[in-house]
Amino acid sequence: MESRVISSGATTISGLPRLTRPTARLNTVAVASPASLNTTGGNLVWGRQLRPSLLNLDYSVQSVSKTVKREVLKPCAAASEGDAAAAPVGFLAKNPWLTTGFFFFMWYFLNVIFNILNKKIYNYFPYPYFVSVIHLAVGVVYCLGSWTVGLPKRAPIDSNLLKLLIPVAFCHALGHVTSNISFAAVAVSFTHTIKALEPFFNAAASQFILGQSIPITLWLSLAPVVLGVSMASLTELSFNWLGFISAMISNISFTYRSIYSKKAMTDMDSTNLYAYISIIALFFCLPPAIILEGPQLLKYGFNDAIAKVGLTKFLSDLFWVGMFYHLYNQLATNTLERVAPLTHAVGNVLKRVFVIGFSIVVFGNKISTQTAIGTSIAIAGVAIYSLIKAKIEEEKRGLKKA
Repeated sequence: MESRVISSGATTISGLPRLTRPTARLNTVAVASPASLNTTGGNLVWGRQLRPSLLNLDYSVQSVSKTVKREVLKPCAAASEGDAAAAPVGFLAKNPWLTTGFFFFMWYFLNVIFNILNKKIYNYFPYPYFVSVIHLAVGVVYCLGSWTVGLPKRAPIDSNLLKLLIPVAFCHALGHVTSNISFAAVAVSFTHTIKALEPFFNAAASQFILGQSIPITLWLSLAPVVLGVSMASLTELSFNWLGFISAMISNISFTYRSIYSKKAMTDMDSTNLYAYISIIALFFCLPPAIILEGPQLLKYGFNDAIAKVGLTKFLSDLFWVGMFYHLYNQLATNTLERVAPLTHAVGNVLKRVFVIGFSIVVFGNKISTQTAIGTSIAIAGVAIYSLIKAKIEEEKRGLKKA
């Protein structure tokens, strides 16, 4: 006699169990993502997962279920959400132009203030060698203080880098001293007009010393610079040969500084590099200041200055002119790092226009019509030259990246 008993999805015949595929549990296995299992073992793993279910064992379903649960976890999404929450984007990060604009503003502001205060000092204390030492000395003290507090951290320097920086620092010192001699001898506006010839000397040095090919367009853009400076010099009311020659020597010195700087290329950041150059340049400026102006300063120089403005104002002026000198040079370097060469070139031309304009207004310098026209032509030529050169530099960078 044959009887059938249906219990728990299994069929028994005469009390003997017969193995079958339970529908519910087979469906549980079948809907478990085969695609995800294939990624960890392909059909072989899929087959191994089917075998225990054929034996109607409960732990087979649990094993597949655990595998599925591990697949649906999304730790990457959670991590990315956590990172986004931990590092919110600030206002300045969303508007970088504000920071760049601030750098430009401070660069112009400090440069104008330096030139005005520097000329005022020379009106009652005409000792450019000593004042040049003060400029560098205040900057060196500032750098040493910044290193002490770790803002920025001092970069190490070895003997090889020191040998490379010595020529750079010497040219920096010579250019700085001769610029101050010119500032003391003639009007600030005239000195800056002569210093507009610096691109001409840079192009000449690149062509004939470094052997670089200078495009004809650059040479043509320098023609109005030479013409404008010549026109301004012929009718400048404050003209004297000491101021003119000193400004020209300054142009040549800074040109050679650029040449030696290219030979002394280093991975050191600009803040530390400028600090080391200032320290070395200070040692070059001290001997001529002591030898040429020391006796006069001790005899009557200091006493005359103190009698005219007082000890407090005299010391305050020397401190602040040195601080403005260091900060405007540092900001000029930092600004160059933030913007493209074209933007910096335009900014540098506009800076010279600001300095010339403000110095004429503040000191009431009388200039002839020809001087004004010549200065304008020179500045326009410098602007054209800077734009052409910056575009050439950007094209070279683009080729290197490509």
